Amino acid sequence: MPDSRRFLDPRVLNRIDRLELKARLIVEGTVAGLHRSPFRGVSVEFAQHRQYVPGDDLRFLDWKVFARSDRYTIKQFEEETNLAAHIFLDASGSMEFTSASGGDEQITKFNYATWTAAALAHLALGQRDAVGLVLFDEHVRTVVPPAGGKNHYDALIHAIEGAKPSASTNPGKALLESANSIHRRGLVIVISDLLCDADETLRALRLMRARGHDVIVLRILDPAEVHFEFDRMTRFDDMEGPMQLLIDPRAIREAYLKEFKAHDERLMRGCVSDRTDIVRLTTDTPLDVGLTAYLGARLSRMRARA
Repeated sequence: MPDSRRFLDPRVLNRIDRLELKARLIVEGTVAGLHRSPFRGVSVEFAQHRQYVPGDDLRFLDWKVFARSDRYTIKQFEEETNLAAHIFLDASGSMEFTSASGGDEQITKFNYATWTAAALAHLALGQRDAVGLVLFDEHVRTVVPPAGGKNHYDALIHAIEGAKPSASTNPGKALLESANSIHRRGLVIVISDLLCDADETLRALRLMRARGHDVIVLRILDPAEVHFEFDRMTRFDDMEGPMQLLIDPRAIREAYLKEFKAHDERLMRGCVSDRTDIVRLTTDTPLDVGLTAYLGARLSRMRARA
């Protein structure tokens, strides 16, 4: 297999036309070396132990019990169906932002988010799990119900490629609109810049957790939004409205960074408190750096709980 990690530079990915090819390259480069899926088994509920009998699947031996009692026991589960993953992809106007100045370097947050969504769908479907997609801005725009198989993956890719960022964003409202339609406990993945009311978003994420879902938030940002390194008169356009402002960024940098930090910390603290995973990815970061670190850490936690 060729070394696909060399394709994970965002500038290189941006030059590849086919989204499904980008997804495959990201998955091959990111999860290579992870000998178990970082998502598999999330929806399986442990029920009880029973004594091992010859012919049982050795994968379900409980080695912790063996270490304590010198007895071979098998873990039994209430439900061994596949995971259902629901990917929420922000298609609002702010996701179209890029601080790059032109050419192949123009990687918007939405570009980066679509690559991430397609890669995670590829990963989940590859382990025979069901994947659904929700495209949202202020409201839910498009829903592709969870399913599996190659034809379904093509439908997911088609929906992602056809999406154009518009309107303002409200992940909290979109999650609340969708909460009653997700009946089976599974995995909810929110891919957004979360440039919105933090408390409303946290309330919606908390509801998803209360309904038994495992929740992951991947916050996609442009480096300029994090560091605000503009150094000359700049025109700022509202990506979700008609407003335009010509500003000396040096005059507002301190206030902006203070406000950004407070908002970011509110999201981080809220998610940690609610046991919701949150990861910040910037569009200049090779996808193997952020995703490998997160998926590896998630896999380690799953093994520790097993």
